[in-house]
Amino acid sequence: MESYFLDWANLLLRWLHVITAIAWVGSSFYFVFLDSSLTPPVDEGLKRDGVSGELWAVHGGGFYHPVKFNVAPPRMPDHLHWFYWESYTTWLSGFALLTVSYLWNANIYLVNPASPNPMSAGMAILSALAFLAVFWLLYDTICRMFGQGRNGDAIVGAMVLVLVCIAAFLACHIFPGQAAFLLMGAMLATSMSANVFFWIIPGQRKVVAALRAGQPVDPVHGKRAKQRSVHNTYFTLPVLFAMLSNHYGWLYGHELNWLVLILMMFAGAAIRQFFVLRHGFKLGRNGHPWPYALVGVLVIAGVAAWLKPAPRPAAAASTGGTMAVPAYGEVHGVMERACMVCHSAKTIAQKNVMFDTPDEVKSHAQQIYTQVVQLRKMPFGNPAGLTDDERDMFRRWYEGGAPTGP
Repeated sequence: MESYFLDWANLLLRWLHVITAIAWVGSSFYFVFLDSSLTPPVDEGLKRDGVSGELWAVHGGGFYHPVKFNVAPPRMPDHLHWFYWESYTTWLSGFALLTVSYLWNANIYLVNPASPNPMSAGMAILSALAFLAVFWLLYDTICRMFGQGRNGDAIVGAMVLVLVCIAAFLACHIFPGQAAFLLMGAMLATSMSANVFFWIIPGQRKVVAALRAGQPVDPVHGKRAKQRSVHNTYFTLPVLFAMLSNHYGWLYGHELNWLVLILMMFAGAAIRQFFVLRHGFKLGRNGHPWPYALVGVLVIAGVAAWLKPAPRPAAAASTGGTMAVPAYGEVHGVMERACMVCHSAKTIAQKNVMFDTPDEVKSHAQQIYTQVVQLRKMPFGNPAGLTDDERDMFRRWYEGGAPTGP
């Protein structure tokens, strides 16, 4: 019953998390586009009011005319919309989802079985939480110390790239591959939301308070908020990749999974840079940013070629060109070792899937084939050391009709 309620919590939290993430990413992408697409105002009244840029757009049957003021509008409006609940709700729902999906059963999902000295469940939980907190502290320190000055953005970018690479290497050596990829996404997402909570919104509140009090505005608040907002937009695609990758075992299950993760996150950041610069190019502000897109696509293509599975060996001639279908007892013997720690009435029966009887195994044959053979996602973390030959045995069993007889 516990597994059933955890599945419901997982489903509802995942649903909420995706909805709020769409809202957060969508608003972030929109404002990056808006900043890159604004043109100097034509109307003299707008110029007198201090408007630095405007955009005319059409959507949903109506015309829109957003304008951006250089410092502040002539009069502060009574109702000012703040964009922060999207960020906070995304992080809160994501952390809750991490709790019910990974922290709740840390001994299964966070403990690396390949480690010579596996951590306890409690230590694994503390290590996972430390990844979220320590990265933010180091990243924030880098921004504080090196983010100002003429080349501050370039220095911070290079140092954060190195920090992300180190974190990816450590995560993939401390945690199982699937958990490592997810934690890397959660780590960057935590820093994104922390940027909103500690820098972007407080800076904007200070600006608004100064304007309403008739005091001069310190421009540093706007600069810092803008800097963190730009960082967030480059984190977005790497975070989304890390979150989605846990459905593909051939990614996180590779022996150099940390390098796979770094390359794919780098590709995502390069592609995001293309879209950021593309809007300005349309207005003649810079050269065409196609090299960034090309680099991102080439990196993805290179990773895909690198991870391509080896050709399946030809069937032995003695079998007449086909390999024998394994007996059910042989298949179930492997399942008892590798699968039933999570899928049995005697254990946690994860997602209410059990393999105790031949009928239960037969009813999940398609799922077994998909998760074990095609996606190589299961067993989670591969604590029993399922070999490629054993995965191929599951393939032959499924393709042979998934027999359950003697």
